[in-house]
Amino acid sequence: MNKKKISKTYDEINARIKSGEAVVVTAEEMVDIVKREGAEGAAASVDIVTTGTFAPMCSSGMFFNFGQMTPTIKASKVWLNKVSAYAGLAAVDAYLGVTEPAEDDPLNKIYPGEFLYGGGHVIEDLLRGRKVFLEAKAYGTDCYAARKMKKDIKLDDLSYALLCNPRNGYQNYNCAVNLSEKAVYTYMGMLKPHCQNANYCSAGELSPLLNDPLYKTIGVGTKIFLGGGYGYVTWKGTQHNPTAPRNSGGVPTKPAGTLMVQGDLKQMSADWLRGVSIQGYGNSMAIGLGVPIPILNAEMAKYTGVSDRDIVTQIIDYGHDYTNGIARSYGEVSYAQLKSGEIMVNGKIVQTAPLSSVVKAREIAEILKKRIKSGLFLLNKPAEFLPDGTK
Repeated sequence: MNKKKISKTYDEINARIKSGEAVVVTAEEMVDIVKREGAEGAAASVDIVTTGTFAPMCSSGMFFNFGQMTPTIKASKVWLNKVSAYAGLAAVDAYLGVTEPAEDDPLNKIYPGEFLYGGGHVIEDLLRGRKVFLEAKAYGTDCYAARKMKKDIKLDDLSYALLCNPRNGYQNYNCAVNLSEKAVYTYMGMLKPHCQNANYCSAGELSPLLNDPLYKTIGVGTKIFLGGGYGYVTWKGTQHNPTAPRNSGGVPTKPAGTLMVQGDLKQMSADWLRGVSIQGYGNSMAIGLGVPIPILNAEMAKYTGVSDRDIVTQIIDYGHDYTNGIARSYGEVSYAQLKSGEIMVNGKIVQTAPLSSVVKAREIAEILKKRIKSGLFLLNKPAEFLPDGTK
């Protein structure tokens, strides 16, 4: 006798959440469930799979409104703790990018190109309840006569603070090595010469877009865990590349999809938005992001059952090739191999290290799981799905 094929709707899954009957598991737990029960069996027994990632995500920042003064001002230049924000918006609106460095960074005065403090640290300071010094300058108009503003502010003093990140949650990424004769300092960390180390940046089987490789459930309006609170996917992220090569399971073998996300900064936490400084590169911010994946059918069960053994990425030379635009791979490597602590490159054993935290990613998936099971977090059906490269 043929088993009935499983088919669920968002409304049905949300009804189960509200009644306390929803079965929610993390992406790591789903790997064993699919292996044991098969895709159809897993789809019958599981309603939602939670994912998570915590890593530097440079394309991130904050829109904010810092309030008017008397006489009124139309700011043309704005700084927070000497970190420049973009003020080409309305009178007292601005955008602070996490990679913008402080203009008077003490480390930069000693070592040009090195920065201790930047936009990501400002956002973390605000979340920790610390005062931040705001300075604004203007050219003055009849309706906005003031030319300067200086004041200390806290997050509560801002009438509006929106975390708005143009590119987060990269769907797979390179494994970085350095085949040159000198050390290089990159956004992937310090890479020793002669391929003495290899760095990577993905949570692997826990990573959101690797559990929905063809964007069947993620799109505009998808509700997510963001920075300790909640947020939404607002569109494809910059550099979204759905046509990247994929394996037979649909999982990309090179950098592929990305997400643009946003959420109210005032309900987020410094535990999940942390300013970081990367030696020789500059500033960024580590972002905590998690996406719930509804198990609508066996296909989604299969996708969320992906394991680190099934996900591969490319070994790329950042000592010469990357900076010169050369797209050459020195081999494929699985995330199971990367997480083991060593891989083989050009016949040589090389130690690996992650820039992303699997421990934090696992914690995010667990937090999201608890919020859903408690009925505090319902799923949104996307208003529009992400471009998948088929049109």
